[in-house]
Amino acid sequence: MQIEIEYCVPCGYLPKATAAQTRLLEEFGNAIAGVTLKTGRKGVFTFRADGEEIYAKPAEFDIEGIVATLRERLPERDGVQPEGRDLLMGKRH
Repeated sequence: MQIEIEYCVPCGYLPKATAAQTRLLEEFGNAIAGVTLKTGRKGVFTFRADGEEIYAKPAEFDIEGIVATLRERLPERDGVQPEGRDLLMGKRH
């Protein structure tokens, strides 16, 4: 699964977009193809999974809701369980 985050440059959404990108990469690791950032304008802040919109401003931003939506879309065998996330983060050896 490829995730794209399109964000408004003039609005200053870059910090929020990069924080969300980091969160998704930490959460899903190799279970996804990647998380790309796409610059935009006019207040855009949108998340797409394989081209399908899963979040768009002005809906209230909820990264946990986005994580849950993506987890549901991943085949169970490819999903990263919480203990897998700890391993990706180097928290357990």
